[in-house]
Amino acid sequence: MKDADRSIELIGARTGNCLRVAIGFEETGLPYRTRSIDLRHGEHREADHLALNPAGKVPTIIDRSRGDAFVLSQSNAILMRLDGLRPGVLLPLGLTERSVAMERFFYFITDAIGPSHAAFFLRNSGDKVGSAALDARSVAAIQDASRFVENSAFMAGDAFSLADIAAFTIAAACKRHIDWAKAPRLQQWYGAMEERPGVQRGMAAFDTATS
Repeated sequence: MKDADRSIELIGARTGNCLRVAIGFEETGLPYRTRSIDLRHGEHREADHLALNPAGKVPTIIDRSRGDAFVLSQSNAILMRLDGLRPGVLLPLGLTERSVAMERFFYFITDAIGPSHAAFFLRNSGDKVGSAALDARSVAAIQDASRFVENSAFMAGDAFSLADIAAFTIAAACKRHIDWAKAPRLQQWYGAMEERPGVQRGMAAFDTATS
């Protein structure tokens, strides 16, 4: 079997959910390749993609690294799989440290990313008041996360984790709305994440993806 056939195919677009997964791949060093889906032209609703992901969403992976093709969707489930394939890279191995990393990861997923996604839906439905309120809630959660990095380099302590991936992608999407002056440690953390090679490669993963 060729090396390319052993890799994991990441199907998606330049969305926050897909970028989180791409950063996860880059940080773990797992071999993968990207295939771009044109959301604006509805490629995620075409039969070929729906056969892989009936919800018509991205990201989706096709993992042939262990033989038969294994298809998985939902960005967080994919990240958990990457952690399982390369234990100790995206989540600490120690029970206490892992629990803290998961706590912070879910904080960003539920308190920051969730409201942001809901705001996007309301905005597209014409509800500007509701979308603005949810956007404000998302930004407030990001800014409040400054307390996580007051005494540590990363969101869950001394090691990079899924919490940093989730935090960075949503902060990058909302950075013009964050009052950085009120969160200097958060700004310092954000700058360090921007300089991280795995994060840089992950954020650019769909810039040259095949279609």
